[in-house]
Amino acid sequence: MQISGAVAPALPPVGLGYGSPASLASASGSFPNPGLYGSYPQGQAPPLSQAQGHLGAQPPQRSAPPQASTFTSPASGGPRMPSMTGPFLPGQGFGGPSLSQPNHVSSPPPQALPPGTQMTGPPGPPPPMHSSQQPGYQLQQNGSFGPARGPQPNYGSPYPGAPTFGSQPGPPQPLPPKRLDPDAIPSPIQVIEDDRNNRGSEPFVTGVRGQVPPLVTTNFLVKDQGNASPRYIRCTSYNIPCTSDMAKQAQVPLAAVIKPLARLPPEEVSPYVVDHGESGPLRCNRCKAYMCPFMQFIEGGRRFQCCFCSCINDVPPQYFQHLDHTGKRVDAYDRPELSLGSYEFLATVDYCKNNKFPSPPAFIFMIDVSYNAIRSGLVRLLCEELKSLLDFLPREGGTEESAIRVGFVTYNKVLHFYNVKSSLAQPQMMVVSDVADMFVPLLDGFLVNVSESRAVITSLLDQIPEMFADTRETETVFAPVIQAGMEALKAAECAGKLFLFHTSLPIAEAPGKLKNRDDRKLINTDKEKTLFQPQTGAYQTLAKECVAQGCCVDLFLFPNQYVDVATLSVVPQLTGGSVYKYACFQVENDQERFLSDLRRDVQKVVGFDAVMRVRTSTGIRAVDFFGAFYMSNTTDVELAGLDGDKTVTVEFKHDDRLNEESGALLQCALLYTSCAGQRRLRIHNLALNCCTQLADLYRNCETDTLINYMAKFAYRGVLNSPVKTVRDTLITQCAQILACYRKNCASPSSAGQLILPECMKLLPVYLNCVLKSDVLQPGAEVTTDDRAYVRQLVTSMDVAETNVFFYPRLLPLTKSPIESATEPPAVRASEERLSNGDIYLLENGLNLFLWVGASVQQGVVQSLFNVSSFSQITSGLSVLPVLDNPLSKKVRGLIDSLRAQRSRYMKLIVVKQEDKLEMLFKHFLVEDKSLSGGASYVDFLCHMHKEIRQLLS
Repeated sequence: MQISGAVAPALPPVGLGYGSPASLASASGSFPNPGLYGSYPQGQAPPLSQAQGHLGAQPPQRSAPPQASTFTSPASGGPRMPSMTGPFLPGQGFGGPSLSQPNHVSSPPPQALPPGTQMTGPPGPPPPMHSSQQPGYQLQQNGSFGPARGPQPNYGSPYPGAPTFGSQPGPPQPLPPKRLDPDAIPSPIQVIEDDRNNRGSEPFVTGVRGQVPPLVTTNFLVKDQGNASPRYIRCTSYNIPCTSDMAKQAQVPLAAVIKPLARLPPEEVSPYVVDHGESGPLRCNRCKAYMCPFMQFIEGGRRFQCCFCSCINDVPPQYFQHLDHTGKRVDAYDRPELSLGSYEFLATVDYCKNNKFPSPPAFIFMIDVSYNAIRSGLVRLLCEELKSLLDFLPREGGTEESAIRVGFVTYNKVLHFYNVKSSLAQPQMMVVSDVADMFVPLLDGFLVNVSESRAVITSLLDQIPEMFADTRETETVFAPVIQAGMEALKAAECAGKLFLFHTSLPIAEAPGKLKNRDDRKLINTDKEKTLFQPQTGAYQTLAKECVAQGCCVDLFLFPNQYVDVATLSVVPQLTGGSVYKYACFQVENDQERFLSDLRRDVQKVVGFDAVMRVRTSTGIRAVDFFGAFYMSNTTDVELAGLDGDKTVTVEFKHDDRLNEESGALLQCALLYTSCAGQRRLRIHNLALNCCTQLADLYRNCETDTLINYMAKFAYRGVLNSPVKTVRDTLITQCAQILACYRKNCASPSSAGQLILPECMKLLPVYLNCVLKSDVLQPGAEVTTDDRAYVRQLVTSMDVAETNVFFYPRLLPLTKSPIESATEPPAVRASEERLSNGDIYLLENGLNLFLWVGASVQQGVVQSLFNVSSFSQITSGLSVLPVLDNPLSKKVRGLIDSLRAQRSRYMKLIVVKQEDKLEMLFKHFLVEDKSLSGGASYVDFLCHMHKEIRQLLS
């Protein structure tokens, strides 16, 4: 049975949720928040997929005329859609109940279909078309979404008394408002399913220029044949306009989301390491691009022409090789740099700081031992875990043990350093109380090899919880702790990472002291941006010093109240580090999540002291960068640390005309120090097509990457602009992209149709999810710290992470057969899709809910929860009992597999239908209207249509 959507008390209809601040505030409900953002994703979603031809074959690139989706609302002559900007009469579209229904109906307010909506042909596969026409979907009067077929025939009246269109004279009569059928509009679930079916079985072979890869939600294998895998680079479009005028007209941002150290599935080969000896990697003399498969060898192989700047370079004698009859070097397939899209070079000493090879990096664990940290059990738990975790530090290839050295500091208002030299019987503690002038009181014995100092380290970790067990010190410092760690790495002349475990706002007298400035009254005012900005410039200065030393900071926060995440996250953000947040930490509830995140964070492979540069062929250049890094000039992305979860997003602009024949090239070069202290260069190359027809641009876009870029652009925008301005900018840009398509690519049709490019038909639903997100439109329960936390998390997310973060997965659990090993098919994220006789899992990469319907069969309740009825299930439960039956095994196995796909541990919350926690769960049903005033998908689609029509008229 379908549940009717239990709506909150009728909210004042706000124009789509983009109304005045007053109306937004009044529309936000409040519900309990058990630390919604305790954990946030940086995970790797399941990889991608596609049927691909072999090298040289025509790619299964989208080469038919760009498909389109359309839906119809009134032709310009007929009655118009109700205005979006309210005030609305009852029944006029957004928010109010329909005229045709009594006010007390509890289903979601029906979306009135504008009178005069055109009726068109039955749904079905699009017919063959002339190449100049664009197929499309359009909304039909019966509420379904079918392909548009050029000029629309009239299929008669849907019900007696309704006017027919086109043939009858006289003014059209108004129709009773009719609810827009959600099944009639583009479904993310269907698009994902279709891509999996069409492109999941064949490997994606990267040999052909400008191929659009399978979606991030598709599981597929990649074969590198000259272009970097989409696991390393994804683009907003794989066919870019030849001129800047054309790019301005379309408004599609040209951007690449680059994940230089992405982890690959076991079936794929990691990049080969190439050693050119003392001469180092071969580069172009002029633009300094590295040797790659697109360089052209000439004059019998004695010279090569750079594919980026066209400069002619000599080939050094030791690199010379003859060419075959096609002009290709005969050793091309023996050399990774001449045949693959991604590979590594060993760097020579010229690529090292102060012209000397680096030492292996160090890890320093810095533990808050103030009253809160001791009382919650955090310190004891952490010290116990570190004893075993230190055996799993990252190591290179087949080495027996890690080359990484470790050190330990504890702190409250003062800092305690520990000498754990292997020759000592007991660790020694040194206290530094002058936090204003931080120095490291010892060098020898502070950073040690784990296996040599094993006994002393174990002794220290046993003693720390006892030494501070009776502490009464509640105040903490923060900046001096980072300063101390950085100074220790500087003294040891190595790069490294600080792991900081911190509980409270640093109010003790010291550099970087903060005050509580949390103020919800600033929301929806011009001063709201200050909530996202750091309180003081001290942390930017400190971060800059850390980057110069190759000191990356990972911060684990355990706040019971406001800690000013916006300020505390500055150093992790600028050094390429991560922030983890566990609000109201309790050992029994949160230990599994914290320890899982910690283990993964300590064990993951990291590149230290890194610099990344993106080079492009003539005609475009990199102009803007988004992510967790520091930039001291306009071209070099500096990363004290970079791990396999982090992305750097790069936007490109034209500085000249591009050529359709030669296309456009990108080369990302990352110079970094490996975990063993080896200096390396990782190179990723990608060739894109260029076009003179807008239709080719729209046929080769990737909506998931576009949304990733737009979210990052917006989340940076809130630092300097009012949130409403940022939202309006996003809506305008989306409307311009779609209006340009409608005007230049779609076949002529009535203005009442909304026509969407086939590969962008999910742009409105996904964009609406970004607009409704907590950063851009917070509900009353979302704290300032939550918003700052999410803002910095999204900045370095990859495309798979933003995809599931903004549009969560909702999986029904009792529909699919129990013996089926595959994941159950997802359903759309809307309350209408919930049946109260079923159980659902919902995940977004950070949160994991198990929703239990009130009418679930008693046998199911018994099998999963080991209780006899729905009423006995504990709401908010975070662990399912381990029971020996097929359903219990299946559900627990599914939860494990979802967690394995994400980079952060998702804590389970069991939610019962009609329970108070259900409001928290509904927050993630993103196709519905949100409590904070965000529009439903249906309403937003109508709003987009109105915006597009205004642009076109």
